[in-house]
Amino acid sequence: MRVVAEKGRCDSDHVSERPVRVIPAGHGRGASPGARALFNRRTLARLTRVVTAVLALAFFATPVAAAYEEIAVPDGATVSGVVRFVGTPPRLEPIRVNKNREVCGTSKDSEALMVGPTGGVQGSVIRIEGIARGKKPDGELLIDNHRCLFVPHVSALMAGTRARVRNSDPVLHNTHGFHTVGAGRQTVFNLALPSAGQVIDITRKLTKPGPVRVLCDAHPHMFAWVYVHTTPYVAISDARGAYRIDGVPAGTYRVTMWHEGFRPTAVDKDGRPVYDEPRVTTKEVTVAPGATATVDFELK
Repeated sequence: MRVVAEKGRCDSDHVSERPVRVIPAGHGRGASPGARALFNRRTLARLTRVVTAVLALAFFATPVAAAYEEIAVPDGATVSGVVRFVGTPPRLEPIRVNKNREVCGTSKDSEALMVGPTGGVQGSVIRIEGIARGKKPDGELLIDNHRCLFVPHVSALMAGTRARVRNSDPVLHNTHGFHTVGAGRQTVFNLALPSAGQVIDITRKLTKPGPVRVLCDAHPHMFAWVYVHTTPYVAISDARGAYRIDGVPAGTYRVTMWHEGFRPTAVDKDGRPVYDEPRVTTKEVTVAPGATATVDFELK
């Protein structure tokens, strides 16, 4: 490179106090076209690496849920309904238990699809979108490792709400929650619970809206879901397929039903069944103060 002292001199006895410009070799006006092209390519490569790194950080950063304001809703409306299966539901094969059979048994029924006698679907997530101000969240979430199953199999909570994990079994459970990122996954929490009765807080708040996949690293037959919503206006359908969301401010909203995939497509390396993509259906509803609106969903 060339060092150019601006209006000063530099020798063995004196160093100019005036600013010094450092010019990369080949970048001055006298540089050859080839040297300038090489410098430009190197600069572009460095800029490309910086931009790529920034975009990667932005992609994997956990987004923070939009601010929600708690207010009194004296004339809150209610949105309720039923999720029903249309047609004949598929028969899901029991899942083989490969560890701690003296406690867990030899197999467990798949909970990916639970349909009652009248066709009601349990475990569907129903959420109301677009409410920025409303009722107070219901409370914390507890995921229980009970009889070698996650209880509940599907749960929901408002972003940022406290969540805990409990082990009710006399065997080690390792509760692992993650977001899927393309073909990979991004861990949200990973908790080892070796003792019966042990309860551990999920110290990293669940703030990213959407489903969190929950597995037990010690027992491949165990799996569950936690759905994170930006507001407390979210519910899970019960054994009859029914749900109810109250304290809704009057207005027009989108109501969305989410249900995990339930048609088997493969078996993973641990012997865990792989199901197809989740089902998502959205409807619009308008509610008046103190009124009740019915929004039913169908699954097939």
